[in-house]
Amino acid sequence: MTQSKFAGVFPILATPFTDSGEVDESSLRELVRFQLAAGVDGIALFGMASEMYTLLEGERSLIAGIVAEEVNGRVPLVFGSGHTGIEGAVQLSKNAQNQGADALMVLPPYMAKPDGARLYDYFAAVARAVDIEIMIQDAPNASGVAISVPLLARLSKEFPNITMVKVEAPPTTVKITEVLEQTEGRLTVFGGMNAMYFYEELLRGAAGTMPACEFPEVCVKIYQAFKQGDTDQARQIFYQYLPFIRIGTMPGYAMSVHKEILQRGGVIRSAYVRNPNAPIDERIRKETWETLKGLDLLALRWSEQGSAVEGKPL
Repeated sequence: MTQSKFAGVFPILATPFTDSGEVDESSLRELVRFQLAAGVDGIALFGMASEMYTLLEGERSLIAGIVAEEVNGRVPLVFGSGHTGIEGAVQLSKNAQNQGADALMVLPPYMAKPDGARLYDYFAAVARAVDIEIMIQDAPNASGVAISVPLLARLSKEFPNITMVKVEAPPTTVKITEVLEQTEGRLTVFGGMNAMYFYEELLRGAAGTMPACEFPEVCVKIYQAFKQGDTDQARQIFYQYLPFIRIGTMPGYAMSVHKEILQRGGVIRSAYVRNPNAPIDERIRKETWETLKGLDLLALRWSEQGSAVEGKPL
């Protein structure tokens, strides 16, 4: 195993909750169906956009089972399994493999900030514990931990199942080039940060992106146009939607923006977000709709297509 087989658009699945804060199983099923209808190449669970830091152990198992059942092998699943320490990360990673994950997305320890030696030990322990592919999530804005390119290169050389990195360290384009050059192609690179630099990342050699999940068909169109050599079309679509993509990165409110779109179009029933995320307010809601003037989103047309949760129109 020298390079990942994964490529394309792998949205980070939101976690739908009821208005009282429990996991909404029927909305979760509908959300998965929406992703598949949009033509995604894979689905990621338990990322930052999943509000994974608020989920209980039993909730993670419930979500994993529902998603695996709905997907039924049609696209690969990537499970986030980062933790604050080695023992937790190893346990989550083993659980994910047993629950049907095709690959892991592993955030570094995000409480006590590790040095390079501790980072190496952490990712090495996860790699030894599982047989499936591992994506290292390089997201210093979220974790507070910077992962150096030489460390990524060493890990990819010593552990054949460390095959991917999700580069979310600005400037992402510069680091993507550094990773591809210093790992000699051993690491497949995905972009993140809600696909805010998706087009430029593709130009740099990224294999795909892992955005939030309310605009999957937009990212699919960009990716497919680029892969077919129509860079003008890819660029046009990307810059057309960029203001909307950008507003979905607002600190504290990003999750409520994502869910506002999904709820408005009938993909999920409630836009409830768990603390510490803040619910959307009227000004942010208005600003979000401003970015969408003249644009089309499948999520906003979902209920018109006759989709239903538990047989009831949304």
